[in-house]
Amino acid sequence: MDKKLEKYILEHTSPEDPVLEDLYRQTHIKFVNPNMAAGHLQGKLLEFLSMMIRPEFILEIGTFTGYSAICLAKGLKPGGKLFTIEINDELKEFSLSYFIKTGLESRIVQLIGRAQDLVPEMEQTFDLVYIDADKREYKEYYNIIIRKIRPGGFIIADNTLWGGKVLDKSAKDQQTRGIIEFNEMIRRQNNIEKMILPLRDGVMLIRVR
Repeated sequence: MDKKLEKYILEHTSPEDPVLEDLYRQTHIKFVNPNMAAGHLQGKLLEFLSMMIRPEFILEIGTFTGYSAICLAKGLKPGGKLFTIEINDELKEFSLSYFIKTGLESRIVQLIGRAQDLVPEMEQTFDLVYIDADKREYKEYYNIIIRKIRPGGFIIADNTLWGGKVLDKSAKDQQTRGIIEFNEMIRRQNNIEKMILPLRDGVMLIRVR
């Protein structure tokens, strides 16, 4: 996005939560690939979507440092829970510290491991699922969560434009192939409605009929 246009958009967007601002800054100081954090604009979109849906149960695949989990958890119904899965156990204490700072620690359940192993064992039916993890495994994530989401529920998948690489049908790297194949699989599904928002790296919205 053009930097001047992005600046204009942010000036007309509600201010970033100071705790999230600090989380984002510390993520950039302490971790490799800090741009994996949602950030202000995308985080605000996730917060808005969650508040509009008012989910009881949310599933997030890919916690990283916890920015998106906090944004999504703000829209939970009273008594609702967000379950967030992260494969890297070294990130758990950092993200938990920010869940505590936002007062959301009792509403966020952190799980460590592979989503493919954890999700099939979960008893909950989810109203909202957010996917932002290993791009090579997006199709696998979808195939396990579609059985766990209520009719009328929503799935949000991040990075579905993948820096424009999705236009290169001959791409060989596995991350790009994973996104291209996921997008094509979703395009062919008849039991869902879908669209891609050209925000940051592409945000796909899916509604299960």
